[in-house]
Order: sequence, then C-alpha cells, then structure tokens
Amino acid sequence: MNRDDFNMLNKDIIYFDNAATTLKPKQVIDDITEYYNEYSANAHRGDYDISLKVDNKISETRNLVKEFINAKETSEIVFTSNATDSINKIVFGYFKNILKPGDEVLLTDSEHASLILPWFELAEELDLKIGYISLTHDLQVTLDNVKKAITPKTKVIALSHITNVVGDIRPIKEITQYAHDNNILILVDGAQSIPHMKVDVQDLDIDFLTFSAHKMCGPTGVGILYGKEKYLNNIHPIIFGGGMNSSFEYNGKRIYKDLPYLMEAGTPNIAGIIGLGSAIKYLNSIGMDNITKHEQELKDYALKKLKQLPNIIIYNETIKSGIITFNVKDIFPQDVSLYLNKYGICIRAGSHCAKMLKDEIGIKNTCRISFYFYNTKEEIDKLIEVLNNPNILQDVI
Repeated sequence: MNRDDFNMLNKDIIYFDNAATTLKPKQVIDDITEYYNEYSANAHRGDYDISLKVDNKISETRNLVKEFINAKETSEIVFTSNATDSINKIVFGYFKNILKPGDEVLLTDSEHASLILPWFELAEELDLKIGYISLTHDLQVTLDNVKKAITPKTKVIALSHITNVVGDIRPIKEITQYAHDNNILILVDGAQSIPHMKVDVQDLDIDFLTFSAHKMCGPTGVGILYGKEKYLNNIHPIIFGGGMNSSFEYNGKRIYKDLPYLMEAGTPNIAGIIGLGSAIKYLNSIGMDNITKHEQELKDYALKKLKQLPNIIIYNETIKSGIITFNVKDIFPQDVSLYLNKYGICIRAGSHCAKMLKDEIGIKNTCRISFYFYNTKEEIDKLIEVLNNPNILQDVI
C-alpha cells in the first residue's frame, strides 16, 4: 500500500521496526524541504510575509491534530519535542501540583520507560504510592483487573493505549468511564495507537494524551500533548522563555500567554511541525480504518506462517495490534536481529524500553516485528524463508 511514496523501500530492505519509528513519504520530506528552501523564517517573530506563512502553517497543523484526534479546541493541542517530553510536562507541570503524599498512581509493568520513570521520580519527590494493574495470562489489561487495583488512594491511572512490546490494545473507554466515576484522572500514552487506528479523545473521554510525529510518517523531534482544557488551564510550564510570555519587568512581574503558547517556550521545531501536518494529511488520504485493516491482515498472515516454524516462540499470539514479539529457540535475540540484517530485514531486539515486562514473560530480551501499511505479505514470506533455516544457529555465529 503506497510503497512508491517511500524512497527507503528502494534500498532493498524489509523494514519491520515501525514501533520504533516509521519511514517518511516523499510528500512529508518535500514539505519539510520546501520550508527550508522557500520560507525559512521564525515563528511568532516577524511582521513579514514568510514569517506570517510560518505562523499559518503551525496553526494549520494544530488544527489538523485537533481534527485527527477530535479534540474540542486547538488550545488543547500543545507541540513538544517528543512523547517523552509531553509526558514529563504533564507529570511535573500538572500532577506535581495536585497530588499529595500517600496518593496512588496506577501503572502496569508492560509500560515504556517514558511513562514509568517520570512517575518514579515524582513518587520519590512527593512520597506517592505506585501501584500496578495486573495483566491477564495473555498479558492484557482488563477493566476487571483495573477495578481490583484501584484503592481509595488512587488518583491517577497512566497507561499506554497500545503497548510497544506486547501490543495489547487497552479498553480505554471503559477504563476511563470507571476511573472518572471514582474521581480518578487518566493519562494515555498514544505513541503506538495514534498512527495505527482512529482515536477520538472525546469519545474515549481521555484527560491527557501524548504521542509522537515520527511514529506516524512524520519527522523526529515533534511530540503532541493533548489535555482537556479544564486541566490544561491549571498546568504550570516547566520550561520558561521566549514565545510563552506577553511581558516581564525589572521587579520580576511577568505575564504569560494563554494556552497553547504557555507550554511552548522557545523556537519550535518549525520544519517538524510542518512535516507533522503533512503526515496527517497523508494518513487521512489513506484512511485510518484501511491502515488498521491492512495491519491486522499482515499480523494474521505472519502468525500463521511463524507458527509453522518449530524453532519460534511467540509471546503475544492473541493480541490484535500489528506487533509480534517472539524469540528463536536457543538464540540470543540480538543475534537473530544481526542474522536477519544480513538479508536486509530490519527488526528490533532487546527489552524495548519495557524493562519490567521480563517478570511477566519470564525473559528479558525478545525480538519484535512491527508492521505498517507499506509492509506486504511478500516481505513476510521472505522473513519466514530466512528464519526457516536448519543451519540458523551456525549462520548466526
């Protein structure tokens, strides 16, 4: 699907590491290049045409993001440097100011470091309690397990919509409804869901959502922080400087701007934001439902083929997202990745920044395949052919 738009796919590679980052289509690259070649001015700085064009492009992208996730207002869309930056701004800019010693934050042990570590830091600083929602036998989160984990001290549930190793799709709408009935706020890491499925923040009633441009055909260095306006109005910036203030005086008196500019100090990644807008237009032209359907077809096809190989251990067979986590018996995952690289096949191996998941699956490192809409069944066939090598152990060594 749309493979001709990706110059990287002309390099005789098979790219199965889309959970880490996605390839960039020509349309996105061209729009970024156009900015640098045709109107490379700063934002919010100049009363001249090319600077005003930059402002308009940033506003256009903000509105595209708003529509893409169905936020109520563009003021609820804040540009950051990545999803990690977005999470930190929420944790230390909002929750640091409302949580009290003894309050509880619920996580799961399959979360990415970007969602875990900020809470560890804040818990240590404020004397918070960190609790965990138990996973099912097939490594999923259920509403029942959420209910069991909640205590009278629970104030926040922070979890991924789709995890980056197991790839389980959480029932966010049901969790959010139950949480709100118990006066609990929800922070959702959407890095693995926004690029692959329709996400409607109003329908899901999410309080805070974060994601990154580079995982959805956009450039690196751009993240998105979404928050309901009633909460963002009480968020404190953790970075201060140009662009977020209206005035300041010798005596320290200062007036800061309203959202979203309050949270966007300094020169933004202008080219990156323009690229994000281009990426959203590109994904809209394909259709998110078509992307979801294609990935599921690839996942089903790959699972059927992998299960026919006697040396393959699959850890997330029942999961519906486009991620497959596996190992080859008796071979270290990084060695498998290096072996596949000889044939131009790119996968990820390691702990995938989810370092507590080892306690659930009984092993620290795994191999991960992650699909996107430009992958094909023919690429999967090549992967199976290379893995179905009776001498694989010798070839790895």
